[in-house]
Amino acid sequence: MSKHDIGLIGLAVMGSNLALNMADKGYKVAIYNRTYKVGQALMESNPHENLFLYEHLKDFVQSLAKPRKIILMVKAGSAVDYVMNDLIPLLDKEDIVIDGGNSNFKDTILRTKRLEELNLHFLGVGISGGEEGARFGPAIMPGGNKEAYKHVQPIFESIAAVAENEPCVTYIGTDGAGHYVKMVHNGIEYADMQLIAESYALLKHLGGFTNSELSDIFTEWNKGELDSFLIEITAQIFKTKDPETNKDLIDVILDRAEQKGTGKWTTEEALNTGTDASLLTSAVYARFMSSQKEARIHASSVLNYEKPALNIDKKMLVEQVRRALYASKIIAYAQGFDLMNRAAKMYNWDLNFEAISKIFRAGCIIRAKFLNLISIAYKNDKNLSNLMLDDYFKKVLENYQISLRQTIATAVMAGVSIPAFSAAISYFDAYRTKDSNANLIQAQRDLFGAHTFERIDKEGSFHHHW
Repeated sequence: MSKHDIGLIGLAVMGSNLALNMADKGYKVAIYNRTYKVGQALMESNPHENLFLYEHLKDFVQSLAKPRKIILMVKAGSAVDYVMNDLIPLLDKEDIVIDGGNSNFKDTILRTKRLEELNLHFLGVGISGGEEGARFGPAIMPGGNKEAYKHVQPIFESIAAVAENEPCVTYIGTDGAGHYVKMVHNGIEYADMQLIAESYALLKHLGGFTNSELSDIFTEWNKGELDSFLIEITAQIFKTKDPETNKDLIDVILDRAEQKGTGKWTTEEALNTGTDASLLTSAVYARFMSSQKEARIHASSVLNYEKPALNIDKKMLVEQVRRALYASKIIAYAQGFDLMNRAAKMYNWDLNFEAISKIFRAGCIIRAKFLNLISIAYKNDKNLSNLMLDDYFKKVLENYQISLRQTIATAVMAGVSIPAFSAAISYFDAYRTKDSNANLIQAQRDLFGAHTFERIDKEGSFHHHW
């Protein structure tokens, strides 16, 4: 019997769909799950001539062609190490272990070193697109040994989403680079979702639009600059009915947003790299605040605010919010790419931002039409220091910033919380400020702690006896 092309361990939703995706593309896929019944259920519900289930890990490993290529689709964290501990004694030199879960990039760096010492290869691969993406074409972000990646490159390119005839996969960089880029992808996703949620709040509470009207607004927005997966599904959400009550489903969903940790990791990395990712971070804090439902209910009856009468032109509000959303979206991506740029220097990765922006164009959650414009920006200048400085994005921000400012002012006067919009304009203004207020902070630090300061008229560090 001929050996199988690739193996996959972990048959939960993502793993099962990824295995079926590879099988559909003609690859012979060995599959294994610690609980054998899970694999049996998959084979019964999705019989496939290219899927081969194994009950014992040793048999699973021995069924694979060398160098063996094994994808782990298990829960991030200790579960990955547990599986690796069982797997490693069964492997031979040059075999390749691939972590396709949402692992922390720091864990990926450590696992890479561990396997290198054993003459094995480890690839940390970010996979985005959820259940549907895994089944029919995700965006794939592989990191690790480049020569090892070449063994799985044809498989990944065949199963990835496709944008403009290009597969949404590219080699990212060594060790943890792939999982890092996936982490930043998720950080941008948090910001994008929060900005859309704030737009919804403004249109609903200030514009008084019904859910049906909101669906029409987002459908129209999706035909222009904001064309994206998240805008598309938002339009769908507003017209979806609850089968139990026949009410609009959005109105029976509790306003408490959860998270799986990647947004928090992005915030931590912003601090570690010294990056202002305040817009991305604001979205994480907004989820924290949403979890305080009981406290918010109590505060709503205690912390009162009598808003002034506001003259709202509904048609003007829709366009104003649309422009504010697009401008803020640009700023969110500017922060995300700046974070990756700083990380590349810190962790010694050679990141290709033109290629990275291209793989986000399809398959993943943040897929959007304007990612083509980001790829063009980095094609024109691979050393672009900030996305806002690109000619196209600079022009949009110059034209749309007034709408963002007006949106924020209206929201503040109306008492509507908009942390992401506020962070966006604050970042824009801070970045374009030639002379900031940090000189006063340095003076304070020197006065109370003798931390010294630099001068504008001479080189060196100085201390003043205040």
